[in-house]
Amino acid sequence: MELIKLVGVLIVIVGFALKLDSILIIFLALITTGLVGGLGIGGLLEAIGTNFVANRSMAIFIMILLITGVLERNGLREAATDLIKKVKGATAGKVIAAYGIMRGIFGAFNVGFGGVAGFIRPVVLPMAEAAVNAQGHEEDEQHAEDIKGMASAMENVTWFFWQVLFVGGSGGILVQSTLASLGYEVELIELAAAEIPIAIFALVVACAVTLVNDKRLTKKYYGNK
Repeated sequence: MELIKLVGVLIVIVGFALKLDSILIIFLALITTGLVGGLGIGGLLEAIGTNFVANRSMAIFIMILLITGVLERNGLREAATDLIKKVKGATAGKVIAAYGIMRGIFGAFNVGFGGVAGFIRPVVLPMAEAAVNAQGHEEDEQHAEDIKGMASAMENVTWFFWQVLFVGGSGGILVQSTLASLGYEVELIELAAAEIPIAIFALVVACAVTLVNDKRLTKKYYGNK
């Protein structure tokens, strides 16, 4: 019977495999796991409330998901698509690279957009897909999957390297405490300064790889058309 508590994991796997709405899947898995785990409605709400107070960053993430869901339901994806259609010469790679630059800058100030579920899926992907259509191509299903991978990779790379630049952020504190345990006492501002060239290099490489892959994939799926 203990395995029944893992039903939330199954819901996530099946939901993403069927390409259902990601936000709906996450919340359905959350509610189901709480109920089968014996929390009940009252216990589930209490657990959410307790974690809301104890971990405000997670609470903000949940709020972003809810807000994104409402916006997406009311035409967020369509608005993003219409916007990119007005940009001449836009390609999926350029859209993702531009997002990476913006993500890095905001990441340095520890400002998040909701990650893959909260921003990549409802905003960046529709813009990238619209760029493909604007080039006169009927988007290939496998190409769409490749674009998802590139966009998600850009999100992970930029956030991983750039959020450490924020003095006092969790990433910098983790590095500082790890070095302290090894006998190296460093200030957070010193860590941020040392990270700047690394973050810039990572962003440049990520953008370059994205643009190269975009050209390669466009030629692979659509030839020279």
